[in-house]
Amino acid sequence: MREILVTGASRGIGFAITTTFLENGDRVYACARDVQSLYELKEKYSLLDPISCDLKDPSSVEKMFIRIGEMTHQLDAVINNAGISKIGLLQDMSVEEWDELMAVNLRAPFLVIRKALPGMIRAGKGCIVNISSMWGTYGASCESAYSASKGGLNALTRALAKEVAPSGIRVNAITLGAIETSMNAFLSPEERADLENEIGMGRLGSPREAADLVMYLCSDQSTYMTGAVIPLDGGF
Repeated sequence: MREILVTGASRGIGFAITTTFLENGDRVYACARDVQSLYELKEKYSLLDPISCDLKDPSSVEKMFIRIGEMTHQLDAVINNAGISKIGLLQDMSVEEWDELMAVNLRAPFLVIRKALPGMIRAGKGCIVNISSMWGTYGASCESAYSASKGGLNALTRALAKEVAPSGIRVNAITLGAIETSMNAFLSPEERADLENEIGMGRLGSPREAADLVMYLCSDQSTYMTGAVIPLDGGF
């Protein structure tokens, strides 16, 4: 049984990742601001430990790891999935909106990884998977700040992988394309059709497809893979 931390675990991709690990018999510490849906899932999976945490607040992250430390000496894997987006022209974005987006999308993974690494280093093993976006590679009009945050996460992934590889820790990222989640619910039928036409496979991806790739990156089948930024975008 592995000990896994998943952030942004209460819905969408994070919920699918959490469920997939639980189905595999792993213990999951599921982090979210609203954990109601996770407690409902816990009725089915006793190895689920929902933890309410505001990842924008370093003290809240500290408290989360104190709680995790009461239950395990080290985490086998950390999945940094939590993220937010803001759509609009850069000149219309406030400093507060920029700071909030960076706090969730880039600073939070740093805060989480920093707390998880000591235990992994002592154990000489561990996996970190950062859930990124294709916009961190290509850039998206009207999502400049979001693209910048995910580009930073990709760079963090590559650099940290080199830093911790001698300690037996692997760090990889997945750059997701359009996935069937509430983040894309704002699209009109026409906008969705236009988006699907831009995707080579002609459809949006599923959260489970993302979760399956996370599982692979945390498995013994990928022990020589680190520093990889892997597209999962249907050939966008």
